[in-house]
Amino acid sequence: MGLLIGALLILIIMSILVLLARRSRSRLYKPSLFILLLIAATVISSLAGKQKIVLAMENFRNWLDGPVQSSASLETEEEEPLIIKLKEKILIDVAALNQFPQLPRGCEVTSLAMLLTHAGVKADKLTLAKEVTKTDVPYINKNGQISFGHPNDGFVGDMYSYDNPGFGVYHKPIKKLAEQYLPGRIMDLTGSDFTELKIHLSDHRPVWVITNTTYQKLPKNMFETWQTPSGKIDITYKEHSVLLTGYDQSYVYFNDPLTGEKNKKAPLDSFAEAWVQMGSQAITYLSE
Repeated sequence: MGLLIGALLILIIMSILVLLARRSRSRLYKPSLFILLLIAATVISSLAGKQKIVLAMENFRNWLDGPVQSSASLETEEEEPLIIKLKEKILIDVAALNQFPQLPRGCEVTSLAMLLTHAGVKADKLTLAKEVTKTDVPYINKNGQISFGHPNDGFVGDMYSYDNPGFGVYHKPIKKLAEQYLPGRIMDLTGSDFTELKIHLSDHRPVWVITNTTYQKLPKNMFETWQTPSGKIDITYKEHSVLLTGYDQSYVYFNDPLTGEKNKKAPLDSFAEAWVQMGSQAITYLSE
């Protein structure tokens, strides 16, 4: 009886260590845990030789060797994961829009209009241009030091004309606006790897991105530093937004609001470098 109590105590201690290890996503405890497991199994099976107990120990060992889960999955019922197979190539049929003539600097909202339309939402580029958050910071150039708004705070400058100073807008205000049309269904992919964008494209969902008009990495002299209420930021007037519609082994395809061209292509590696240089900014929508 004493041996049984001892074995049970070992199991309790081992279970606590397992939970700690799995919650911290660490495997450091496994060697010692497995030794404890063998000892406990030997002691318990020697007491009565009960097959059910030995089988339970084997199941416990298999659980220990299984994939590490988050603490949330340990505490809640596990859901079936959504697995999207990464395709070798994909091309999505998305209606193309041209930002001109109404929105000379409106590539971001025009690309968003294409994204929302593909999701089944009525979205007009001019309406989006009115609704997107805007900054009210004036343009000041004092001895070559420029002060202006921050594009993640809102659209900077004049979207409708080149006659006044202007720039564009980044992913945060665009995501905020998109969520008004698709509540709970907008996914911010900013900061992810380019492969993540390809996964969503493989699921036949286009991806809104920030790049530049050359679709390749720019030299440093193409950037200038602005002072903004949200801190310093490096800006290039080559900034551009397009809607990704597909890829293959060599090229990435996109709808370009600058020309209205559908499924325009650029070398994949160069495009990815330009995207990373512009902050790896991207959003898409989730299926219902």
